Amino acid sequence: MRKPVSAFAVHGILALYTALALFPIVLVIMNSFKAKRAIFNTPLQPPMPWNFDPIGYVKVFGDSAISTYYMNSITVTVGTIFFTLLFGAMAAWALTEYKFRWNTALAIFLSIGIMVPIRLGSVSIIQLVSELNLINTLTALILVYVAQNLPLAVFILSEFIQQIPKDLREAGRCDGLSEYNIFFFIILPLLRPAMATVAVFTMIPVWNDLWFPLLLAPTGGKQTITLGVQQFLGQYITDWNAVLAALSTAIVPVLVLYVIFSRQMIRGLTSGAVK
Repeated sequence: MRKPVSAFAVHGILALYTALALFPIVLVIMNSFKAKRAIFNTPLQPPMPWNFDPIGYVKVFGDSAISTYYMNSITVTVGTIFFTLLFGAMAAWALTEYKFRWNTALAIFLSIGIMVPIRLGSVSIIQLVSELNLINTLTALILVYVAQNLPLAVFILSEFIQQIPKDLREAGRCDGLSEYNIFFFIILPLLRPAMATVAVFTMIPVWNDLWFPLLLAPTGGKQTITLGVQQFLGQYITDWNAVLAALSTAIVPVLVLYVIFSRQMIRGLTSGAVK
């Protein structure tokens, strides 16, 4: 019989993973405060008085468009998280609680959505967005990202819903609660760890994505920060100070969202593993 994983081992693995994940971030932040020559000559050296140069941040914050790009990314990311969690939880509840004719077929269809990259349908997506007059809008990005993340959200949330005792649902029905009240006031509060896990897995790819912003919102002030940083990248010359400064400041919103969801996310990842 296998022994359950101890809490110490789980937290140790998470600490090691965090250290490995933070190293490149720390490296980017350090080099964003250094002169261009020092970035290439001594990339691992922290900023010192003789190589300190904040010119990258001066350029980034001096460009009014950059703040717009940050707001666009925040709007798209938060909007995607909200609708992915809402529709994903509702779909997972319907698939696990109610049995209907196409229940299994729909579950298989959603599973295929996890395995098949949505980028394979980029041409069709562009045509559909164009017909809906949503080119160069944040709405188009949110819709695409929600469609991209829904299959995984439904899969994860369905597993958690199946662990909720049926007695809670039946007790709610016996008390005269409607199905909507059971879902919003009984099921959703119990799904917080799972929803936090889905939120973290959703926000990172959305925030860092370059493909769909380049296709669906490349102009008109609707660019995300990942696409907006490309203005500092040229064919013959690249302003590395500005690029590193923009990327360093772009970490802050993601870090804030991660802190908000991290505690619930760890509970969701370790659910059933720690006894």
